[in-house]
Amino acid sequence: MTVPAPGYKKLSVAIPVYNEERVLPQLYARLAAVFDALPAGPHEIVFVDDGSRDGSLEWLGALARVDPRVKVVALSRNFGHQAAISAALDHVTGDVVVVMDADLQDTPETIPRFLEKHAEGFDVVYAVRHERKEGWLLRASYAAFYRVIKSLADIDLPLGAGDFALLSRRVVDQLRQSEERNRYLRGLRTWVGFRQTGLLVEREARAAGESKYTPQKLFKLAFDGIFAFSTAPLRAATVLGAATIIASLAFAAFTLYERVFLGQSPAGFTALVVGITFLSGVQLLFLGVIGEYVGRVYEEVKRRPHYLVDRVISAETLDAEYATRETVERPTKKRKQRSENPKSRTRTTRP
Repeated sequence: MTVPAPGYKKLSVAIPVYNEERVLPQLYARLAAVFDALPAGPHEIVFVDDGSRDGSLEWLGALARVDPRVKVVALSRNFGHQAAISAALDHVTGDVVVVMDADLQDTPETIPRFLEKHAEGFDVVYAVRHERKEGWLLRASYAAFYRVIKSLADIDLPLGAGDFALLSRRVVDQLRQSEERNRYLRGLRTWVGFRQTGLLVEREARAAGESKYTPQKLFKLAFDGIFAFSTAPLRAATVLGAATIIASLAFAAFTLYERVFLGQSPAGFTALVVGITFLSGVQLLFLGVIGEYVGRVYEEVKRRPHYLVDRVISAETLDAEYATRETVERPTKKRKQRSENPKSRTRTTRP
């Protein structure tokens, strides 16, 4: 393993976790091996438990009690993948942060390569996925989505770049200042700017379990990315409306010409029905598009937090808990000892 030049003091690895109990032991072992080979430090791993229903939180809590490099942020419920990453970024303390998933499709052994690029002066080093191990349909869907959002977005989003990336501290600080509710962090990461570069990384298969991204969640993420970084759907409504007006005026002129100069009555009941049905469908479609934008404005106006933290488990919180327990228990023991010591009892004399 190549040891990068220490252009940093502390590395933080931010990992959202949702029902990954079977993967966590292997993930931690591989991360610990990477940490042991890195200079500087001490480094940290920030796990964010996004309302797991299996034993993930219990396993992580036990790990935090034996390894001071581990911090566990337990959310009050499942807030979603992007919110969990945001929570992790809010709790990291390193001057360099690596964001990765817990399923080991993002390999910990790539981190030294990220750090090498960071040492060259890049603030963002993102993984460009290739040779994905998913099924052909999912691979085709991902490829189509990345090309669609790249063509629609107002910023130059890189193709095949997921959430697996290295971020400098100033990039993390800028992302933390963003208060968007429907977050598409890989887009925000590009929007922030600074020096960025991609790194070809082979996308591994899942180590265990099944993907938590259902088709509905994937579509939501895709819509969040498109509507957060593009107004092209709204402009499309304007373009299509203008084209429809031009076509209808041309058809009206042709109908008038037929009636006046050729003496033919306009025909085409079927065409009329199809045209009305088509335009009605277009109107409903763009009402839905407008509704997506309005719904996102509504979410922003409510100003609810991205997530709620149930508790944080780390060496600092455990030490504070232990100190508090000692402070409470010691006076209690002293009072108990005094009450049991007969010499300490005061005697009252009757006048």
